Formats: sequence, C-alpha cells, structure tokens
Amino acid sequence: MLYNDFKGKKISAFGMGCMRLPKTDASDDASVDEAAAEAMVDYAYEQGVNYFDTAWGYHNGRSEGIVGRALAKYDRSTFNLVTKFPGYDRNNWGKNAEIFEEQLRRCQVDYFDFYLIHNVCEMNIDAYLDEERYGTKAYFLEQRDAGRIRHLGFSIHGSLDVMKRFLDFWGDCMEFVQIQLNYIDYTFQDAKAKLELAAEYDLPVIVMEPLRGGMLAKATDAEMAVLDGLRPGASAVEWALRYLQGFGQVLTVLCGSSDLEQMKENVGCFQEAAPLSPAESEALAGLVEARLAGKIQPCTACRYCVSHCPCGIDIPWMLELFNEHAFTGGGFIAPMALRTVAEGKRPADCIACGACSDVCPQQIDIPGALAEFAGMLGK
Repeated sequence: MLYNDFKGKKISAFGMGCMRLPKTDASDDASVDEAAAEAMVDYAYEQGVNYFDTAWGYHNGRSEGIVGRALAKYDRSTFNLVTKFPGYDRNNWGKNAEIFEEQLRRCQVDYFDFYLIHNVCEMNIDAYLDEERYGTKAYFLEQRDAGRIRHLGFSIHGSLDVMKRFLDFWGDCMEFVQIQLNYIDYTFQDAKAKLELAAEYDLPVIVMEPLRGGMLAKATDAEMAVLDGLRPGASAVEWALRYLQGFGQVLTVLCGSSDLEQMKENVGCFQEAAPLSPAESEALAGLVEARLAGKIQPCTACRYCVSHCPCGIDIPWMLELFNEHAFTGGGFIAPMALRTVAEGKRPADCIACGACSDVCPQQIDIPGALAEFAGMLGK
C-alpha cells in the first residue's frame, strides 16, 4: 500500500469510503449487509488501508455504527476513523454536542482521527459562519483541543466563492480539505481552482468521488480502444484512479465499493505508484471533451446577459448548474444550490423575453435552456 505523510502520520493513499456499502435491498439505502461490509473492512485493513471515512447520514444513519463495530477488533492506534458534522441539514444547526456525542457512541470510540465540517455549500455557508447563533467553530475547536478530534477539516460541494468565504473565517483552524476531484471535474467543476485555493492555505486534499458516482468506472468500446493503445489491460477504473496519483497535494483518495470485488480492484491501484504520463493525460482530456460535446451549454460567464435580464436571474450560475445536472443525469448538487435562490430568480421564473440571448456572445438559447432546466427539476 502506498502512504502519504501527514503531520507525522502515514496515511494510506487509498481510503475506504463508507457511503456505498453492500446492501440486501438495492432500493433501501438502510439495508446494509453488515457481514459483507465487515468483510470489506477486514480486507481493506489487511491490505494496509488505514483511513476509513463514514458520516452521520450515510445509509440512513447506519454507516457510522457498522464501521465502528467492524473496526472495534483492531488496535485503535492502527487506523484513522473519520466522520463529519451534518450541516447540510438545517435541522442539525446548533446541535453540535448532541450529534458529536452520538457519533462517538455509534462508532464505539472516544476520539476521531479526522473530523470534517461537512458539505460546505450555498445552502449552509451562512450558518457555518454564524458563530453567535450556532457556535459551530467554537465547539469543534474545543473538542480538538480536548483531543477528541485529532485533525479538523472540511468538505466542499459549493462554489469556489463559497470555499473562499468559509476559509476567510475558518482557515486558521483547518488542517485539510475534501473536494470532488476526477478527470472530468478538474475542469468541469473547476476542481483546479479549488486545488489552487487549498494550496494557498497549505491544506492537503482528500479526494471524494474519484469515479464520479461510478460514471467513470465505465467506458465505451471506442474509448477503451484509445486507452488500451496507451496502457494495455488497464480498466476504466484504473485509469481514473491512476490519474489522481499525479497530484502531489492529494493525501488520500476515497473510493466507495459496493462489493468485495470492487474493493479489490480499487485497493490494487494503490499498491504501487503508476501515475499517468503526459500522453495518457492528453488522451483522457480528449475523452472528456468528447463526452461533454453537445451535452452542456458553452457559457463563458461573461455576464452580458445578467444586465439585460428583467427578472434579475443569475444566468451564468443557472447555466453552470444546468450543465452539472444535465451531464450527471440528475444528482443533488443543483437542487441543493437552487434552494438558496430567491423566489422569482429561479429557472422557472424566466419570462422568455430573449433579451439575454440577444447579447450572448456564444449565441446560447438561454430561455430554452432555462425552460429545459426547470423541466428537469420538475419546476
């Protein structure tokens, strides 16, 4: 197993993500097959994995307990247990102590090695910055100082601007950041800019969604023909994971597995370093360009449209969310972000006057795109 240095520790370059554990009923996220999940934890541990990532809400609240029980047989000093404060749910704001104490109980531990302020985004950034009302920063710094949290960080699904706002307030006490990074999102979600901001704060990066929810685990025959010409026999999964071995900022790559065979393939990619060559990276870039072609709106965020919109809709941001939702085929990011948008300024509120399209250098049918977006979201 490959390892990276972090504050005197050796952290496995592969971390076991525990959001997609094996289930007995595919339609019921709470129906975790605990015996199968424990077997996967055991395999990962035996292969040298020492970073296990769970969270309050994973598998409808069952993941923390399952992971805690699976790890309880091992020497506590030999693994890093990771969980997160669920600020993505407004019902949890201010319940710092109540939730943290329950997480310790669920996981059967008296401290967490890594703890994250979870899913910083447009929906909760104001709450995470409202110290007077919720006291989130003060409480978790107190737990860190008491040794109940060894390392404090955060995860970000929001925009770069949201990340900047968070770090302006929390940056002095953050030790790492978790971002969505893969060969699609390096440019598509501008993970590149988030990596650069993390570097400004000297924050190591934990990678989530390296396979983009499984999307990158598959490739067409035509795509694999190109890739096989460069790295014969490597699977689509290996290509995606080897891509991430080229980033020096990355501390560990979290990858969820739904069965033991997936776990074995994922772990196998981190037994030795084999990052992509420049030619291989260029081939992936071409694959990304082809996948995105015709599926997204070519907005450059020049914002000419905004000054001509009588409804005051933030059109570039709406098109960015449209692209994410359309390419992903759904997901939670766009709906989550749109909950923060005021009534009258959402995609369905466009009156289709066409003033925006008249000044768009990219000649985008903006009213049509917003109408399509509203349709995808069910308005």
